[in-house]
Amino acid sequence: MSTGGVETFLFERNVSGSKPCGGAIPLCMLDEFSIPRDIVDREVTRMRIFSPSNLCVDFGKTLLPSEFIAMTRREVLDSFLRAKAQASGARLITGLVTRLDLPAHLDSGPYVIHYNVGGSKKSVAVDVVIGADGVHSQVAKSIGAGNYEYALAFQERIKLPEEEMEYYRDLAEMYVGDDVSPDFYGWVFPKCDHVAVGTGTVKSKSDIKKFQHGIRARAGPKIRGGRVFKVEAHPIPEHPRPVRVRGRVALVGDAAGYVTKCSGEGIYFAAKSGRMCGQAVVEASEGGTYMINERDLKREYLRKWDGEYRSTFRFLNVLQKVFYGNDTSREALVELCGDEYVQRMTFDSYLYKKLAKGNPWEDTKMAMNTIGSLVRCNHLGKKGMELLSNV
Repeated sequence: MSTGGVETFLFERNVSGSKPCGGAIPLCMLDEFSIPRDIVDREVTRMRIFSPSNLCVDFGKTLLPSEFIAMTRREVLDSFLRAKAQASGARLITGLVTRLDLPAHLDSGPYVIHYNVGGSKKSVAVDVVIGADGVHSQVAKSIGAGNYEYALAFQERIKLPEEEMEYYRDLAEMYVGDDVSPDFYGWVFPKCDHVAVGTGTVKSKSDIKKFQHGIRARAGPKIRGGRVFKVEAHPIPEHPRPVRVRGRVALVGDAAGYVTKCSGEGIYFAAKSGRMCGQAVVEASEGGTYMINERDLKREYLRKWDGEYRSTFRFLNVLQKVFYGNDTSREALVELCGDEYVQRMTFDSYLYKKLAKGNPWEDTKMAMNTIGSLVRCNHLGKKGMELLSNV
């Protein structure tokens, strides 16, 4: 926004902190946000998916030589993006936002942000607020944005001996099954000199440590002997909040609920929604010349966001309902992942953040293979047919 002529304040509670996160970002994000390759810890070109019965499928056979999944550490990526914002003119305030006071009339008068810096209470009056303050967003509470269901993710960072780390040089692993999560998946993601091993769940948050033991058991000797040097846990929103814009306040990223089902991906959508919202403010205010209102934010931000990404979120929601419900459906999911057309369509959609346009004949074959896999796994009933018909 600063480069567009809008004075911008960037609040960060702790610039040295690291957000618990798998850290995977799509290829398109590197170009869109000018992220240098030295920010990337690992370029993953191989992915293995393990079914509840430990059927293993190599998921990555269709990747082109120039394609990969970028694995990052949030403390490194976030620091880079903050520095980039500062270099563009944003004023960084390292402090904890404690309250947002709204004007009597939401489309007129200033919004007052109260925050603490080093034990001192301070405040600043602004015209527009963009809440990017996560699942427990103070901004969302201030505007009565409503709640959402969330998953709990748990992750251990494990330092492996160099020879064991070589196994994960360009490989990521995903595990599905009731032993690692009743409604999500477990993962082993490679970082610069360690692996992140974790899992998540919506339905059984109190059992998260049991599922963490499950993913460690499934990964087995590949991580045995490693040293756990950091344990992390964090909530992941399951769907957008009921309200994402009210007055001259807008929510983006986790605060808005922009995390996909199936994959639990949120980094790209946080960055993208923040950029789209910032651009909306610049465009509607004509570079900070005019005061904007709620209609402007809904027109320039929400309408464009929903138009571009609503179908992606809905599609992945259906896939999660079909394939993550029990172990029989998860077996079918892993079986389908062995199909090269499924892999190509998945990576095209993930790496470039657009629902890939397929070949009609291949799409028909994929649909029939999906039904066949579910039937073989004794899972497809009336409800499953209804969900598939909506895809």
